[in-house]
Amino acid sequence: MSWEFKSPHPHFLSMIVLKPDGLDQSTIEDIVLKKLVQNLQAEGLKGEVASVRGLDLDGKELNVHDGLHVRRHQAF
Repeated sequence: MSWEFKSPHPHFLSMIVLKPDGLDQSTIEDIVLKKLVQNLQAEGLKGEVASVRGLDLDGKELNVHDGLHVRRHQAF
């Protein structure tokens, strides 16, 4: 699972990749996105976050799988 933060500046994009083992990934994604948005809003920031399925991090390689899709998107 991965998250994308979009800033108002069109050339800034950041990605956070979480690889929890043995946990309900959808629940973890929802909790992390909620807290991330709360913290960014508290800092006075505006933007967008998205939970994206179909990406995998293997060391320094980012692998894109068939069926890549946005599971959740939220503007704040």
